[in-house]
Amino acid sequence: MENYIVSARKYRPTTFLSVVGQRSLTQTLKNAIQSNKLAHAYLFCGPRGVGKTTCARIFAKSINCSNPTPDGEACNCCESCMSFNEGRSYNIHELDAASNNSVEDIRQLIDQVRIPPQLGKYKVFIIDEVHMLSPAAFNAFLKTLEEPPQHALFILATTEKHKILPTILSRCQIYDFQRISISDTVEHLKYVAQSEGIAFEEEALSVIAQKSDGGMRDALSVFDQMSAYSGGNITYKSVVANLNLLDYDYYFRLTDAFIEGNVPEALLIFDEILKNGFEAQYFVSGLSNHLRDLLVCKDPVTIPLLEVGESVARKYSEQASKCTNEFLYRAIDISNTCDFNYKVSSNKRLLVELSLIKISQLNQKKKSDQVEDLYWWEEYALESISSATPPMAEQKTEAQPTTTSLLPNKSTQIKINKEDGVKIRSLANSVKPSLRQVGTISILQSQKPQTQVAESVSVMQEVSSTQFTVEQLQKVWLEYTTTIPTETILVSTMKNCSIELKENYMIKVVVTNADQQQRLNDRRDSLLPYLRSALKNTYINMEVSVSAPSMRKTIFSPLDKLNYMVSKNPNIVTLYKEFDLEIM
Repeated sequence: MENYIVSARKYRPTTFLSVVGQRSLTQTLKNAIQSNKLAHAYLFCGPRGVGKTTCARIFAKSINCSNPTPDGEACNCCESCMSFNEGRSYNIHELDAASNNSVEDIRQLIDQVRIPPQLGKYKVFIIDEVHMLSPAAFNAFLKTLEEPPQHALFILATTEKHKILPTILSRCQIYDFQRISISDTVEHLKYVAQSEGIAFEEEALSVIAQKSDGGMRDALSVFDQMSAYSGGNITYKSVVANLNLLDYDYYFRLTDAFIEGNVPEALLIFDEILKNGFEAQYFVSGLSNHLRDLLVCKDPVTIPLLEVGESVARKYSEQASKCTNEFLYRAIDISNTCDFNYKVSSNKRLLVELSLIKISQLNQKKKSDQVEDLYWWEEYALESISSATPPMAEQKTEAQPTTTSLLPNKSTQIKINKEDGVKIRSLANSVKPSLRQVGTISILQSQKPQTQVAESVSVMQEVSSTQFTVEQLQKVWLEYTTTIPTETILVSTMKNCSIELKENYMIKVVVTNADQQQRLNDRRDSLLPYLRSALKNTYINMEVSVSAPSMRKTIFSPLDKLNYMVSKNPNIVTLYKEFDLEIM
């Protein structure tokens, strides 16, 4: 039975050209070999599995090759290259600093450095995981590293450059290896799969590349695992199932629910994900990445930032066309906020569900804003039946037709084009403001269900302008506070504010601060109908303003109060002195 060799070893690069994803570094090393400008010490640093040790071996073989190619590669035919390929070269020594990190190990290495090479020009010492050396070993190595023999060359490799002493760093040429891109990883996996006769789906290889996090060794290890699991046919479904990853389909379905404003569907999808054993924070992080990828697809310039397969990229492009930039900006912000607050939340599931509800309502809020804008023509329709400002004197008028009979149906609303709308709006704006402020209009413009609007309109079905006094107004004003006993702040505001009756039945309300003003304005939809019904006047309107600083109540100090009492009764001074009273 033939011995099995894992793909990470079987397809390990043997030339600079076959190294994946490090083209600039390999080109620099080849140029140094061609120009014969070699340093005595190199430091290769970078993430795991990106080719540091591999490049060190290729470099060591190339500088000892007796017949290098014109582009700086080893010939693989000379005695030096053949001995290296067969693992019997005495010119290349590898030391694992993770297990040989003492001063004694470094001293043995220094003794070997003195011996010249038997074949070739250089004796190369590759020290892997050099950051594991002890401080004493580093110090013992300093002098040799700074002034080695002419035939000695050191290549240090590490994943944690920050742990190496600055005195070591200053003696080396430093090469920073970068993570291998997803596209380069996918191309190499395709080559391995074709060489091994393994069927594959490109989406599956793309998921493996993302899982490897820029490391080719990790990607090849997962590739072998998936090949064994799927029996030589690597599919997207098998990779997602075996690696326990969240399928793209969940996020596409969830985004469709967001676009439609389907809150129940979004919550059910989230529940399905939790039942499949996925962590909620992992899901939220994936949702942020999905929304980010949708935003990337909105502009052709940023499409290359989308690192997925072609079929998935088409899905992203189709769904991105349904989303607005504003929706994606707000959705990403909500998702990131949820991710940030997840660890400190006591009810984590509720936090995620609330975030999903907020995102689902983004488009619905926008639609409701548009619906509100459609009702402006109703204002014009109502104003068209009025011919003059209602008089202050008491008069009886015939019942006007209900406003609902003047409202066109839904199909009529859709037929109003933009040009006609501008004309009608300008005509409506030319009507006197007092008419546009009729209470029924505020009911029509409010974003209430149609049934509630109908009930409010039915209350105001008969138009009347019964005259009333300020005393009657104040009485009805205070009666309204009994209907809202739970809102103590609003009740206090209404009892302490100042109200005046102006022309055209305009009630001017003066409060002391902006918060009270906002509370009263928020109550207009229920307060105005109550006043109109109780006082039998449909033309009542309300204006709330904040008093000037001079008009506001002043907080008096105890001394101010004493002075005021003395001005009323001077004998209080005598009382104050004889009994030695304190000012409270």
